[in-house]
Order: sequence, then C-alpha cells, then structure tokens
Amino acid sequence: MWNEQWKEENEIFHERHDLTIERIRMIGTEQTAAEQFRPYFRHVAEFLLFVEEVRAMVEDGSWEKLSFDEMKEINHKLYADISEENYGTSYANPAWAVEKLGEDFGTFLSFLYTEMRAQIGYAYEGKLKYNTICNELFIEIYNCFEDAQCPEFRELKEIVYWYASDYCDVFLADRIEEQISPDCGVFVPMLAKTDVSDERFIFRTGEWITDYEIQTMRHLNSLPEETIQKMADTYTEGFRRGFVLGGKDLSKKKTVNVLYSAGFERMIQYAIRNFEKMGLRPLIFRAANSVVTKKNHQKSGYYGAVNKQFEYDHRADQALFLDKKYTERKLDVIKNTYEKQKELAACYAGPAWIDPFGEPPFSPERKSEVFSYTDKQEELLQAFASKSSQMINQYIKGEERSFTIISYPKPEIGEDYEAIFNDTIEINAVDSEVYGQIQQTMIDALDQGEYVHIIGRGKNQTDIKVRLHALNDPEKETIFENCGSDVNIPAGEVFTSPTLEGTNGTLFVSEVYLHGMQYKDLKIQFQDGMITDYICANFEKEEENKTYIRENILHNHETLPLGEFAIGTNTTAYVMVNKYQIADKMTILIAEKMGPHFAVGDTCYSWNEENRVYNPNGKEIIAKDNTISILRKEDVNKAYFQCHTDITIPYEELAEISVIRKDGSKIELLKDMRFVLPGTESLNEPLDRMDAENA
Repeated sequence: MWNEQWKEENEIFHERHDLTIERIRMIGTEQTAAEQFRPYFRHVAEFLLFVEEVRAMVEDGSWEKLSFDEMKEINHKLYADISEENYGTSYANPAWAVEKLGEDFGTFLSFLYTEMRAQIGYAYEGKLKYNTICNELFIEIYNCFEDAQCPEFRELKEIVYWYASDYCDVFLADRIEEQISPDCGVFVPMLAKTDVSDERFIFRTGEWITDYEIQTMRHLNSLPEETIQKMADTYTEGFRRGFVLGGKDLSKKKTVNVLYSAGFERMIQYAIRNFEKMGLRPLIFRAANSVVTKKNHQKSGYYGAVNKQFEYDHRADQALFLDKKYTERKLDVIKNTYEKQKELAACYAGPAWIDPFGEPPFSPERKSEVFSYTDKQEELLQAFASKSSQMINQYIKGEERSFTIISYPKPEIGEDYEAIFNDTIEINAVDSEVYGQIQQTMIDALDQGEYVHIIGRGKNQTDIKVRLHALNDPEKETIFENCGSDVNIPAGEVFTSPTLEGTNGTLFVSEVYLHGMQYKDLKIQFQDGMITDYICANFEKEEENKTYIRENILHNHETLPLGEFAIGTNTTAYVMVNKYQIADKMTILIAEKMGPHFAVGDTCYSWNEENRVYNPNGKEIIAKDNTISILRKEDVNKAYFQCHTDITIPYEELAEISVIRKDGSKIELLKDMRFVLPGTESLNEPLDRMDAENA
C-alpha cells in the first residue's frame, strides 16, 4: 500500500466491507428486482466486483508484479464504459439510461453508477472506508428495487441526501485536508519512490490512461535532463516570482498545491525538488469524482484522460438533493475542518498548475435527461460559493498567497505534437526583461488615457470603449500591471481592472475556447461595465445558446462586470499558433497573450485589493477595484462572483486599439495587426517573418 495512514482504519472496515462484497456478489444471480432494472444492477455489480479485484491486488502488492500490458488492459476495462466509443450505450450516459430504464429512474440510476465509478480512485489509494460507504449506498438503493412495486422516487432521493449529508465530514473534510496537509496524500510519496523510466508508473494512480497519456510520458522521458530541468525551473520560478513581485513573504509558507495531468510525472519530480529547496512541501490530490466534492464538470487536481461529454452530463448531479440545509451542512464541515487545521492552512502558499491543451474543440450536446438546477438551487450555490470563499479566506489569506500556471500541449493536438511541445517550452521561457521594457512603453501611453477603444475588423463586430481609472499622481501611480513570466506563464501582457461606469460597447470573437469548451461567434454587450446581453452560434436555438453562456461564462449569474482588460504582446506565441493552425485548441493562458482580452467576473485582485502592488519601475498599481468589488467594505456578499473568464480577440480580427485622452486626442497602439506605438515595433518582427514565409 502506498499510504500507511489508511492501514489502521482499513482494519476496522474490512469486515464491514467484506459483507458488502458478499451481498453485491448475490445480485448477479437474483431475480428480485423488476426485469427492466436487472441488467443495470448486474452491470454495476460486475463493475464493483472488478474494482474490488483491483483493490485487493493493490492491497496485497500483487499489482506491482503485473506487466505494462496487463496494467493497461485492467485500466482499459475500468474505463471502457465512459470511453467515447462506448459512452453512447453506457448507463453512465443519462440519455441511454433513460432510454433503457425509463424517465422515472433513468437519470437517477445514471447518477448512481457515476458515483460508484469514483471507487476506482479509492481502490488505488487504499481508502477502504470510501469503497465500503459507496457499496452500502448501492446496496441500499438496490434493496428499494427488490419489491414487485417500483420504489417512490422520494425514497431514493432521501437515501442519497443522507448519504451526501452524513458522509460530508468524511469526503469533504478529507478533501480539504488533502489540499493543505502534506501528510494526507498518497501521490507525493508515490512519486518519490517511482522510477519514471519504468513505464508502468503511469497506471499506478488508477486514473484513466489512454495512448495520449502514454505518448506524453514517453515524450518527456525522451527529453534530455537539462530540458526537463528548464521546464521545472520555469514553472517553480514563476511561483516564487509571484511572491516577490507581490511583496509577499514566501518564508512563512510551507506547502504548495501541484496540479497536473497524467504523463507529466518526470517534470513534476524535478519541480518537487525545486519547491523543496524553497522550503515548500508539495500537495498533490486526485481531481474530485464524488457528488459531495465535485463543483462542476471541470477537473482540478491530478487527473488522466477525460470524456468531456460525460463530465458535462453530470455537472449538476447534486441538483438531485441540494437544499439550504445541505449547503449549511457543507459550510459547517468547511469551517470545522479549517479550524482544526488552521496552522497548516496559514502555511499554504497557493496552487501551481500545469494546464494542458490540444484536445479537439468541445461543444457539448445538451441533454434533457440530465439533472439541472432550479432557480432556487442556483441561488443557493451562489450563496454557498460566496460564503465558503469568505470562510476559506479567513484561514488562507488572499493577500498572503500566490499561484502560478503554465501550459504544455497534449498529443491530441496532432501530428506536430513534439514540435509544438518543444516550441511551447521556448515560449514559456521567453525573457521577461525584454517584454517588460516594451510593455512599460505601452503602459506609459495607457496611463495618459481616459479610455481605450477597441475595434474589430472584417467579420468581427467588436466596438467597445473601456474606461480607465484616473491617476492622482502619475509620477508614482500607474493603471496597468506589467506582467512577466510569474503567475501567468508565459510573459506578454499588460492588464488592469477597468472603471465600470463609461465602459460600453460590443465584445465579439468568431471562435474561442474557454474552460475547455468552444464558443462560435460569441457576442457580449456591455453597459456601464455590466453584461446586458449575450449570444453565440453553437446551437440552432437562441435560448440554447443563451443558456450555454449563462451556465458556463456567467456561472448562472444574471450579469457580470468586466473585471479585467488586458493587451497581449506575445507575438511569438501567435506565430506558433498560426504556423501549426491550432488556434481552436489553444489554452487561454497562451491565447490571452495574443491580443486584447476581456475578463468577465471578479477582478484580478479579488480578495487581495488591500495589498499594495508595484510595477518593476516602482510605480504603484492603483486600478484594483471597481464599484462592485468595493462593496466588500459594506457587504462582502455583493462584491465577488467567484468566477473570472478571459475572452481574447486574436490580432487578425483587430482593426485598432487606441488610447483616448481626456481632450479627445488618441494614441494608436495597434493598427491592422501591427503594433504602431514607438518603442513597441519589435513585437512585429515575428509577425513580419510569418508574413514573409507565407508569401
């Protein structure tokens, strides 16, 4: 077993667990459930028994004796049901479940199977208690279907409610501790003992591993040591610089979250050593799979392959039972857990992400068979997000923590994967000093403006004026932050929190990829900095397009403010994207450096507004608040939205970016895909070379 911390507890649960397995074995031969439901319960029972086989192998050590091909075969069998080729006829698919099991119970039983699938991770981590709890839930639900009469849906709903509520202080409390305590997780000890040249290591976490994750692993293993060290240094140094530039004391911190996807383990091993030299112990935890701990369809933590439609279908499963009492129960668990671990929480430095990119654009199929939130539940979720953020900030103060995020491509990006990967290494490592000087020239011009005018060209309908904060002391103050290779890698942007009043117009982008989801002809209207209307062209029906945006960009808020305006300057990244024709597969982290971007939601300084921030030239950045965020001083619940989504307009869709002074005169920054402000012309060199090569 990887983690001895579970050994004593597992001894307590073994008898109880064995009883559940014995009962599940009987389901395959029983005829007590209605005939319509027997195939479902037998299928899930067979799955759970196979998970138990794997769990036992991990526990007794026989798993480690398997070959690469044997491990791969087991992994494929565990995840076959949610693979793209099989998902259409899987009980994990709510649409298929409804077709086979009926409207009354199909969606519910699809949820139940999905919850059971979380057992894969528990089995590999040695969390026998978790496996036992899930088995007991499955058996209790099965027992309800054994009578000749179908159960009342209310009865099933109540069972799940008490499962989520009763075990909240197990699943959620342990989840929090994994995020702040270096002694709770299994992944760091595993990595410390792992020889990544033994390719079997990629299967040892139990995450879904496809040929793409294997290819990532093999590519990193093929790179020279100095390249891996360079990648790790860029990543960890960005995190350290975030503290330096933010004027924060890293010496008070002891832990850092390391978040990545399967295949990057060799780089992570080097990064862990770097963090340890800074006095930071890494925290690595599996992305949440339980309805108790998941927030939505996005993955955060360590994870393998992802079927995005499957995750999207189950994004609102807790709508089955969510009510005020349950959210209050979760808040109590959060409060009690952080209070218990407040010393550890105070030592937490922040997250360090590796954000992969390269998957085909995902535009989800919207299904009527999935669970969805009521208006009341959406209000409860928003209130919960606000209260939990405030609560966590009491123990992990925003002004004392930082973060970093860096991106690398995945093999799904296509046949040029290795070349794109190598180019990305170089883009991530660009000279911050060079960009810093050019960007300061741009900021000097921006600081003269009353607003910035951004106009699209061709099909792009963008025409928006972004109002800027006024400077009281231009000699000591500035509006825009000069962003180098620190928290957002790579270098290449200047950004601000705009003044909402006077920010008016239309934002348009023909195609953009946000949080792993594609948007076509995205159009958002602003009045005094607030969203007043929105539409896209993903679906035939206007209402479906609006719902898609409201759920995934507005996060079910009626409106959001423009929390950030920025101008990306990394033309080298733009050229790479153009060279390989991968704009539709590019992460926002790099895409936002390739044109102006607009972030809706909270500002870049949320929960950190009182911390004084300076550019390298010594000027203090004063544009950190707007008329929404400043409400924190009266009622913090009105100040934050717990979301921030960057939307970038690529250079080729821009006619002009100009700074408009108070007297109406203007300073042109960008004109028809070229930087025209004196002192920024060198940014055009990659663009000129690209045009010459394409001529």
